Amino acid sequence: MYKLLSHSDLDGVGCGILAKLAFENQVKVRYNSISSLNHEVESFLEKNDKNTFLFITDLAVNEENEKKLNEYYQTGGKLQLIDHHQTALHFNDYDWGHVVVKRDEGTLTSATSLFYEYLINHNLLAPSSSINEFVELVRQYDTWEWEKRNNREAQRLNSLFFLVATDEFEEKMIHRLKNHQHFFFDELEEKILDMEQNKMERYIHRKRRELVQAPIGKFLAGIVYAESYHSDLGNQLGKECSHLDYIAIINIGGKRIGFRTIHDHVDVSKIASHYGGGGHAKASGCSLNKETFKHFVTSTFHLEPFREDERKNKYNIKSSPSGSLYSNRKEETFFLFPNQNDQKWVIEHNRKKLKETFLNFDEAERFLKRKHAAWLVKDELFESYIMNSIKDNPILL
Repeated sequence: MYKLLSHSDLDGVGCGILAKLAFENQVKVRYNSISSLNHEVESFLEKNDKNTFLFITDLAVNEENEKKLNEYYQTGGKLQLIDHHQTALHFNDYDWGHVVVKRDEGTLTSATSLFYEYLINHNLLAPSSSINEFVELVRQYDTWEWEKRNNREAQRLNSLFFLVATDEFEEKMIHRLKNHQHFFFDELEEKILDMEQNKMERYIHRKRRELVQAPIGKFLAGIVYAESYHSDLGNQLGKECSHLDYIAIINIGGKRIGFRTIHDHVDVSKIASHYGGGGHAKASGCSLNKETFKHFVTSTFHLEPFREDERKNKYNIKSSPSGSLYSNRKEETFFLFPNQNDQKWVIEHNRKKLKETFLNFDEAERFLKRKHAAWLVKDELFESYIMNSIKDNPILL
């Protein structure tokens, strides 16, 4: 007999699907949150069942259970932990641990891809084109490689995973992988996924209007309350508000915080680890406890959301050689324009030039948004600003 304890997200359930393909009715699968895994492991070890092979995938146990699992293994227990998170690398010190974050050629791994390799290498599952394609979609979504490749199929697979019950998703995938040469979405799924994509886009747009920014430790964080689409939401907000170091997504009902970043200089797994959580460099999470509630909720709840840049302008546009006008909730004005002498970008704050200069527009805008939480204003305000400038300085005519 086999027992698989895995994460409850797409990557974790991908491992469960592979286990059921390999072992069929000889495996019991349980999906867990990070916090519930340790309870499951303790329950398993109490039974001292040496006839069941225990797999743990896409999750890592706490220090106490780590020691107990090693004792179990040393006394004849059958055990394999497979993970791909940076915070779990120390499990490679054990014969029963296999943690790989990135391949030598630079390809990021997922728990599903690592478990698939394990099953093939141990002659427990025969590879097929349909399984290969499914595993690769899971890997691309979990590592966000799908966005670099513009592979929307990976994103749609994750959307389907959240649209149906886990049991139904497993059943659909197992049947499809067993009976078809290639992976696909059926016609009904395609229609549902198209509707879901539109719904998600509206949700993300609404949440953008609720986003606040605040310094948390040494980073400037964007903070938003949301219960759905965390990965897509965090990624889109990170791209739209690239001046923020990371996005903190607070799920009050689930008592969780998710961290997402698009930047290489920020490792959100370290932020999550500081609060007792874990994850990847670009995506991680932790529990909403007393400390995190104080830092991310209490200290920021009074803040007003910062507005979006105006999207429909014809004249007040970014990087314009004629300049770009911004404002903030204090009704201050900020005019960004290139200096004609050295082509460095400068900022006029309420018509007074700041001492700072910038090599390019992006650098100037980043400074402005981080320090003053400003946004690009409408054409009407820009035109009025320019006309008043001409009145004050007739030489500009």
